[in-house]
Amino acid sequence: MLTIGAFAKACRLSPKALRLYDELDLLRPARVDPDTGYRYYAAGQLERARLVAWLRRLGMPLAEIRRVCALGPGAAAVEVRAYWARVEAETAVRRDLAAFLVDHLTEESGRDTTMSTTPLELRYRAHSDRGLVRPANQDAAYAGGRLLAVADGFGPAGGPASSAAVEALRFLDTRETPAGGILNVLEDAVRGAARAVRDAAGGAQEAGTTLTAALWTGSRLALVHIGDSRAYLLRDGELFRITHDHTVVQAMLDEGRLTEAEAVSHPQRTLLLKALTGAEATASPDLRLHEARAGDRYLLCSDGLPTVVPDDAVRGLLAAAPAPDEAVDALIAAANAAGGPDNVSCVVADVVEAAV
Repeated sequence: MLTIGAFAKACRLSPKALRLYDELDLLRPARVDPDTGYRYYAAGQLERARLVAWLRRLGMPLAEIRRVCALGPGAAAVEVRAYWARVEAETAVRRDLAAFLVDHLTEESGRDTTMSTTPLELRYRAHSDRGLVRPANQDAAYAGGRLLAVADGFGPAGGPASSAAVEALRFLDTRETPAGGILNVLEDAVRGAARAVRDAAGGAQEAGTTLTAALWTGSRLALVHIGDSRAYLLRDGELFRITHDHTVVQAMLDEGRLTEAEAVSHPQRTLLLKALTGAEATASPDLRLHEARAGDRYLLCSDGLPTVVPDDAVRGLLAAAPAPDEAVDALIAAANAAGGPDNVSCVVADVVEAAV
């Protein structure tokens, strides 16, 4: 038997921590002296104690550590991987928020001297294609000088739902919006789109649409996203996906319960966790603000594109096309060349210096 001091030294947990874990029924001593109350531990408890110490260093909450320690090695490994995937996802969200706050506060202070003073504008193209298999097109796509949008309808009223969502945002294409409040304006507009979708879907929960839209301020793009349509940014030859799919499979990937290879053929890969539907309640969309640079190329697309065209191929097609028209045509052609199993809609917008 090891004294609490010797055991603490061996497992690299402090005596104070060991006493706490005893009280929490996380790591009970093998024996407690009935007269002195002194704790003694068995050498066989070292492995569990070290696991607790490692999990605490990861930042795992004690309640979750208790659950992991009760599992066999294989199941425990799955839970640790899932926990860390959640941490990474939460860190990415905080990182994006921090970047937004830095940009916002720098702008407010008037001390940002790195931004170009050259006026910027968008050149754009939108197109929606039925594909080669579906009997009807339930997608909707729109591009204007200020608004870019893609919606992918589903259910018996999917077509009217996607069209209603995009149509409800079109007033933003002509409205001047102050950059400081643009995310609020966009969020309010999506609430209006949700009402329009409910009307179009006749209150049916099984009908609705995804929505991915961007609003241009003259130097930034405010992005709103719900569902599994996507937005990408091509910058300096590199392609970045700037939306996160709201699907069961993506949630499983985030939690480390599924690999990318398994996700491709998963039977629930199209099952949405968030969308605009005919139901009264609407899930909150993701909202982000992106600083734009001359030379950036943005792509908004329905899932009919990434389902059959890998991101590497998307990057190559976007990089090779000289203008948004050619890029949209090439992307839709690639989806149809891969079998065109779904409707496919693409919006491509280039950030360019404005003509003076």
